[in-house]
Amino acid sequence: MKLVALSRYLLLCSLVLTAGCNKPAADSTSQSKPSAATPAATPSASPVSITAAELQKLKWIEGTWRGTGDIDKPFYERYRFENDSTLLIESFDDEKLEKVSDVSRYELRNGQFGNTGDVRWVATKFDDKSITFSPVAKARNSFVWTSESKDLWKATLSWPAGDKGPEKQRIYNMARMK
Repeated sequence: MKLVALSRYLLLCSLVLTAGCNKPAADSTSQSKPSAATPAATPSASPVSITAAELQKLKWIEGTWRGTGDIDKPFYERYRFENDSTLLIESFDDEKLEKVSDVSRYELRNGQFGNTGDVRWVATKFDDKSITFSPVAKARNSFVWTSESKDLWKATLSWPAGDKGPEKQRIYNMARMK
């Protein structure tokens, strides 16, 4: 997830699991360089067409979040729309939120919503309560952001079975920080 918490963590999880390790690293960001062993991704589904007006359904994700799950310590991220077509995700080192450790951008371009950088995902399913991303470049895993309530959402990361092992899934609970 290289959305430090979620973003940075996605990439590192993908890289670590691709390398055959059982424990993911702290995070992963769209700006990180994947290892040469990371295979090119094959999208598991076709990108969904989204308009800027429809993208506003994702406003529930805006806020500052504390992520927990199958990790040693919590992670912290802030999600906000810079404009009607760009979601900015900032990751922080700790709960003080004093230093941004990573920045990721998800942009709507030509009707497709996905992140920028070398390792990329694109939205393949989207509704009022969730958005699913499938790999496009240098990633194997897919992930889903699902709204549970005003102050809680879940990130579900899924890796397909492959040479390095069976199918895997990790769930992160994102709780709004006050």
